[in-house]
Amino acid sequence: MTGFPRSPKVHKGAIIGLDKFNPLASVIVFQYNPESLTRNLSAQTSGEDGDPNEALRIKAPPKEEISVTIELDAADQLEQGDAIAGAMGLYPTLASLEMLLYPKTVSVIANEVLKAAGTVEVIPPEAPLTLFYWGLKRVLPVRITSLNVNEQHFDPDLNPIVAEVALTMNVLSYHDLGLASAGGALYMANQILKEGMATIGGVTQIGGAISGSLNVSVGG
Repeated sequence: MTGFPRSPKVHKGAIIGLDKFNPLASVIVFQYNPESLTRNLSAQTSGEDGDPNEALRIKAPPKEEISVTIELDAADQLEQGDAIAGAMGLYPTLASLEMLLYPKTVSVIANEVLKAAGTVEVIPPEAPLTLFYWGLKRVLPVRITSLNVNEQHFDPDLNPIVAEVALTMNVLSYHDLGLASAGGALYMANQILKEGMATIGGVTQIGGAISGSLNVSVGG
């Protein structure tokens, strides 16, 4: 018997693009969960004009940027004789990530046709709603702003088989997407969960402080 039956199940982080035209092309489950994740929050307040009555007002959720580096390695698939990995290495996984930054070719061609036909206003195509999944307590709509790919090893056909991908993402809130949208509602659900965890944290801290004071009093 192998393994530890009581060990907790590890969730895999993921980037998910909700593309109704091609859903399978936009699901990237992290092969290995990154060991670190960097978050930067910037408050959005309405008191910049110096009015003391506005100093504590918050006009929107904070702007949040998330940076993470994921590692990709096709070694296991190659050892198992995976036909796709043998023919293309990591190209399919990298392409799934990169296509979240590209407009769909169908939309690009259609817009060119509209321009040629004399259409005055051509609307830029929309990217799919992209979600960053980091466990059940953090499922956030994001916009990928930077994708830095470091391809490190290649097979004889020059297919990348080992790579590091540094992702930088801006979290999109209901202020950006609208509360009635799927992304806005998802962000609101995450904020409600965060408020609940903050309350638990506050109660825990107060309880710990009271317990510590009582112990000191009894001991003294």
